Amino acid sequence: MTLKALIFDVDGTLAETEEAHRQAFNETFAARGLDWHWDRADYRRLLATTGGKERMRAFQAELPEGARRLSDDEIAALHAEKTARYGEILASGGLALRPGVAELVELAREAELGLAVATTTNRPNVEALTQCCWGKPAEQVFDVIAAGDEVAAKKPAPDVYRLALARLGLPPRECIAFEDSHNGLVSATRAGLAVIVTPSAYTDHEAFGGAAHCVPSLARPDWPPILRAVLLGH
Repeated sequence: MTLKALIFDVDGTLAETEEAHRQAFNETFAARGLDWHWDRADYRRLLATTGGKERMRAFQAELPEGARRLSDDEIAALHAEKTARYGEILASGGLALRPGVAELVELAREAELGLAVATTTNRPNVEALTQCCWGKPAEQVFDVIAAGDEVAAKKPAPDVYRLALARLGLPPRECIAFEDSHNGLVSATRAGLAVIVTPSAYTDHEAFGGAAHCVPSLARPDWPPILRAVLLGH
């Protein structure tokens, strides 16, 4: 295998972001006067639905008859407010990259590998994370960013990975994807990619059959042979 690029999922893979997302959702609901509140168990279950707006629709569909219902326009507006709140939370600091991510990205850059993001989240959330964790805009960290609001179907559909590959100008056999979730694994494998999975706090109960490797972290001791060969020369 000739490795030319690494393609990363964002939430749960680059950083354990889901608690910040959950906080942003709950604070936005409260600010709008909604009696919605997602505890950790709720959010773990709702993460099976990819996309924030889609997650709100899934939650609303579970509400009892007579409960307040939001229109699609109201959900879109609420999600925009949540995105802004998420950015504020990350701007206050306190979110760190998962172990090994910073070194992996740095060594990949030194090895002149392409670096891409293929994520269900939107571009503003990617920007918030790179500013928080790298102190740089996303385009200074990654060569390519493919976001969920740019494709017709979100993960587990392969669309966002296909978009990342097209923007990289590379075939899937020359890239490796990094994921933390079953939906992400399915998305990447449907796009023809080999996948390294690092389960996160919210996905450690999921099944990852079909992954090329499943490792506890992206720290150097956990790297599979392909990364060691390309980045460390052994």
